[in-house]
Amino acid sequence: VKTTGGKGLHLVVPIDRRHEWPFLREFSQQVAEAIVRAAPDRYTSNMSKARRRGKIFIDYLRNARGATAVAAYSPRARPGATVSTPVAWKELTPKLDPQSFNVGSLPRRLAKLRQDPWQEMAVTHQAITKNMQERLEP
Repeated sequence: VKTTGGKGLHLVVPIDRRHEWPFLREFSQQVAEAIVRAAPDRYTSNMSKARRRGKIFIDYLRNARGATAVAAYSPRARPGATVSTPVAWKELTPKLDPQSFNVGSLPRRLAKLRQDPWQEMAVTHQAITKNMQERLEP
């Protein structure tokens, strides 16, 4: 999980490079739609801000060629100079304020961390399996 440097959070899932962009986009869309089907009162995959009010937006469109996302530890050109910041799962509580991570507070945060929240990212090897694909089909 990482903050966006704005109000939101991104879930970043490392997967081995076995598939092309169109497949990954479709798979991401199927995951998003499965989440929405499971709890339509809490989640939406609709990009329209008016249609997603009060719901968590599952944005599978970040997985398209040419789509942009803010890289981890990147400052944003916003008031307060917020920074997109990796966080540990245990930090993901209602008290977490994604906008509390900024160019002033981040050095203190990094100095206090015992381990990098993403330390396993580079050594995690996982793939999208046939079984996963089949389970997502509506």
